Amino acid sequence: MEAAAAAAGGGGGGGSAAARSSPAAVQATNDDAAASKLDASNKEGTNNQSRKLLHQFLNAGKNSNDEKRKQILSLGAGFDTTFFQLQDEGIAPHLYVELDFKEVTSKKAAIINHYSEMKEKLGSEASISIENGEVRSAHYKLFPADIRDIPKLDSVIRMAEMDPSLPTFIIAECVLIYLDPTATGAIVSWASEKFSTAVFFLYEQIHPDDAFGEQMIRNLESRGCPLLGINATPTLSHKEKLFLDNGWQVSWFLRSTFQRTVAWDMLRIYNDFIDSEERRRIERLELFDEFEEWYMMQEHYCVAYGINDAEGIFDNFGFEKE
Repeated sequence: MEAAAAAAGGGGGGGSAAARSSPAAVQATNDDAAASKLDASNKEGTNNQSRKLLHQFLNAGKNSNDEKRKQILSLGAGFDTTFFQLQDEGIAPHLYVELDFKEVTSKKAAIINHYSEMKEKLGSEASISIENGEVRSAHYKLFPADIRDIPKLDSVIRMAEMDPSLPTFIIAECVLIYLDPTATGAIVSWASEKFSTAVFFLYEQIHPDDAFGEQMIRNLESRGCPLLGINATPTLSHKEKLFLDNGWQVSWFLRSTFQRTVAWDMLRIYNDFIDSEERRRIERLELFDEFEEWYMMQEHYCVAYGINDAEGIFDNFGFEKE
């Protein structure tokens, strides 16, 4: 996952974005995130809204007589520990699958293997291969994969024993924006065709054309990890269109008061979706001398999601319509 601090730091860079793109550099942003003060605050907002949506997903259909098991697929998972947090909360899904480049999954497998409190959550039958970058257990699986390779995605889904008929929450946080638009469209379309009852959750950058956005782009290009997809989806409406063009449901075709395909910037989410007590807690962290920069950054990151609801369990999922 890309460190949000890159948006605010100095430095520049030139040259063709595509020519300068480096998978290793993009992978390195995962390491940067843990060390970034700015990212820590941005993640406060991200974690709150993503966790709230994730809880909505896990609770969907709970009052029905035929509640389905649920699964989560994280694309470009990095060092995220959501599975282990959900385990601590007692609400982990039936299956949690994480995919990333082998260089990342090998490091993550080593981390899991090192910390007994993480290994114990996987169960006694779990197997960990640092060399292969794999973790296999009954309810958690970590596999290496280049998500641009659609046949490989199909193969990994089968290997992970995911059931496409089960409700699935797909996570891509600062991942697809690094890919060229054709690859992104193929992944979003593949997910729509593969999972008939699903939520596809995106968290990524927007607005590359104003001063803050231009600096954000320069900072990332100088590190060899340009946002190859941002000019194809530069605004919230473009994020929504990405889902609509690739098989996800259109909100106005459904009776629900909740939107099916939607994109909000992080500032709106912070103001309208996070409760006031939680906002006060975040603001008490005092991570910045001033909030002006933080507000600008929130306007340049967004959450977008698409829903397919063959089972009819997501009527109350997501952001309410205005």
